[in-house]
Amino acid sequence: MALIERDGAQIYWEAVGDGPPLMMVAGLGGVATYWNPQLPAFSPKYRVILHDQRGTGRSSHVPVKSVAQMADDALAVMDAAGVEKAFYLGHSTGGAIGTALALKHPDRIAGLVINASTTHGDAYRHKLLGLRKTLLAMDRPDAYASYTTLLLYPHWYINQNAEQLAADEAAAAKTLGGAEVQGSRLDAILAFDPRAELPSLSVPVLVLCARDDILTPLYFSQEYADLIPQAQFTVLETGGHAASRTLTAEYDRIVLDFCSSL
Repeated sequence: MALIERDGAQIYWEAVGDGPPLMMVAGLGGVATYWNPQLPAFSPKYRVILHDQRGTGRSSHVPVKSVAQMADDALAVMDAAGVEKAFYLGHSTGGAIGTALALKHPDRIAGLVINASTTHGDAYRHKLLGLRKTLLAMDRPDAYASYTTLLLYPHWYINQNAEQLAADEAAAAKTLGGAEVQGSRLDAILAFDPRAELPSLSVPVLVLCARDDILTPLYFSQEYADLIPQAQFTVLETGGHAASRTLTAEYDRIVLDFCSSL
């Protein structure tokens, strides 16, 4: 566990396991603990590097300027960990961060998994994230957390795990960043649009998404796969936005197979 200083923020990071380095970067929630379900499968084989993004968790709760800024934060974490080149697994906003990093520093990325991410902020995403911003402005962290559950998980998972998810929502509501900070993270992902640059992306890429993802619908992942040369594309028939949690074993196998093939 360590803290680094970069661009007006302290960034918390840690490393777990031993082996080739693998960056795991979370979505809008931004915290390293998102990946706890993956650690049993990955840490025996990889040195998993995790961090809390600026504005979240144990890092400074300061506003975010852009996805590019968060990509520079991730690169600084790699430098602090002594990592020259790493595999990179990014979920949602983490996938955007990885895309920005791979476009700017392809020599630092051994392989990139873009999981349930977006290529741009379209009308659908503006409406969906706009409601999140409204709940933040109303100072309703409880409603924000409940809405997040609906966006992350398919109906069958919510029905099977209602008690645990209610506890998770209560905990999330207590730790949610302020409206300005969290709103800046929403604005950053809505402004991100790498489509013109994606045909030049030169690292091995796996695009991964569930068919029933309503937060980052499948058409975004299809666009990534269409624009990135030789990208692999895997579609899960279910699992929702948080397939790493709802279908952990299948998800882990897909990512492990991709990394081991490189």
